[in-house]
Amino acid sequence: MTDPRDIEIETINGHKTTLRELGGSTYLIVNVASACGFTRQYEGMQALYEAKQSEGLVVVGFPCNQFGAQEPGTHEEIATFCETQYGVTFPMMAKIEVNGDNRHPLYAELCKVPDHEGKEAIKWNFNKFIVREDGSVERYSHRTEPSELPL
Repeated sequence: MTDPRDIEIETINGHKTTLRELGGSTYLIVNVASACGFTRQYEGMQALYEAKQSEGLVVVGFPCNQFGAQEPGTHEEIATFCETQYGVTFPMMAKIEVNGDNRHPLYAELCKVPDHEGKEAIKWNFNKFIVREDGSVERYSHRTEPSELPL
């Protein structure tokens, strides 16, 4: 298994990086969307980031438009929405695909951990992955609130 912390990702501003280069020791990775019934989870994600950043937690949002076309905006529109509506200060990445032939390599690696039904594919927006300091990966449903995560 490739260590997900070393897979190249792109910030919403177009800079190449990796999770490891973002700093921290534990990462909460979430495929996000601005027009979803679960979009309110941004609030809980930001609260977690503020509460646990000093302990090494980095929350990372990956916009994705694959579920109900609920993230149609440009990178600039997404960034503005997150900042103005939810006060997001955690790192936001460029829009990606989390399923299918164009699945981002990070999600190809993360999805090797099946969901509670034994499936690899992402079902909806706001699925969550925790990447621990040792590189291990845990997966949580879109219905799991950020405050319920074992962080």
